[in-house]
Amino acid sequence: MNILVIGNGGREHAIIWKLKQSPRVDKIYCTIGNAGICSIAECINIKPEDITGLINFAKANKIDFTVVGPEVPLAMGVVDKFISEGLKVFGPAKNAAMLETSKTFAKEFMQRYNIPSAQFRKFNLEQKNEAAEYLSAIKYPVVIKADGLAAGKGVIISEDKHSAEKAIKEIFEDKIFGNAGNSIVIEDFLTGSEASVFAICDGTDYLVLPPAQDHKKILNGEKGKNTGGMGSFAPADKIVTDDVMKKIRERVIEPVLDNMKKEGNEFKGCLYCGLMINENNDPFVIEFNTRLGDPETQVVLPKIESDFLEMLLASAEGNIKNYNLKINNNYYCSVVLASNGYPDKYESGKEITGLDNINDNCIIFHAGTKCENGKILSSGGRVLNVVGVSNNNLKYAIDNAYSNLALINFENKYYRTDIAQKGLIK
Repeated sequence: MNILVIGNGGREHAIIWKLKQSPRVDKIYCTIGNAGICSIAECINIKPEDITGLINFAKANKIDFTVVGPEVPLAMGVVDKFISEGLKVFGPAKNAAMLETSKTFAKEFMQRYNIPSAQFRKFNLEQKNEAAEYLSAIKYPVVIKADGLAAGKGVIISEDKHSAEKAIKEIFEDKIFGNAGNSIVIEDFLTGSEASVFAICDGTDYLVLPPAQDHKKILNGEKGKNTGGMGSFAPADKIVTDDVMKKIRERVIEPVLDNMKKEGNEFKGCLYCGLMINENNDPFVIEFNTRLGDPETQVVLPKIESDFLEMLLASAEGNIKNYNLKINNNYYCSVVLASNGYPDKYESGKEITGLDNINDNCIIFHAGTKCENGKILSSGGRVLNVVGVSNNNLKYAIDNAYSNLALINFENKYYRTDIAQKGLIK
């Protein structure tokens, strides 16, 4: 089969790496790509947002199946448009993707069907005075979210009224999240242990992949600004035990699938459940994404032993119940090597050295990299995902990630030193 993967980051490198293990794959194409992707797939000069260009390419190159990585093409209706042209694709339709593309849609949907989540209020630009008044009547800390897509960074946790007022001003007036912040959701702050669970769905049935944990904050100890994710580990089985997973299935995934279908928004693709597990081991939804998460994909996909392409095809073709998922017993820890200054201003174009020195107990997934004159250079805020592997325990996976990370260098590299430590404690 000829495969097209839309996207060009660490998640897409991991997707292509896994797809290449399927005996059914003949050739993989990828939009734009990066230095890692270009070594294993043919990169094409079409942006992920150029849906017309992608459709024309798919037809001209006899693409049998397309996999959508990032959220923006989903928000633009790439799946609907591909299907209307008779092209097979993995991912949710535009209306189903609203579980991610609109925080308000997701919160109101969960409220309608008693899916556990934090209490909330929504406000738009015209209601900023009401939002300011609301800040006087609530307990702190509080979570303020941009309604639309903000590259995983549209969330501010405010510890007091003053910082909440500042956050609302920055979102509504300074437009720090652009038009994504034309409406906001203010939520109660949830406490507990975070977890990410991917459900691969075909509209009716689903399967769950091994749970992971993401590390969103830029600084150690979950402090500082939100990022797209600074690292992850899997399996997060001390947090998502079998009992907790049963609750997630019954209280979150199944009500979402059943009621989205009932409302005419059948959900196919990956339902990413961003969860908080409280002290009673009850799951609460922090957010939904409607695609494989980054950087969790980089530690979840290596755990899959069965054919990944067949899984995605089963989702698209409505046949998940007949797919036999096989998982290995390994542990994986991914540490993001970033450019210093990310998620704000950072420099790129820095030469990366040491990639040839990594050991067999490590996988490298490229995120913001490019090839130029035979050299690999940084080209983004998140540059590389260094994934440590162990068949013994999580601690060895962590050690392997950091020992290999030390072999890789570029000017102003930055990383957190505490990734996956919470997976050792609980």
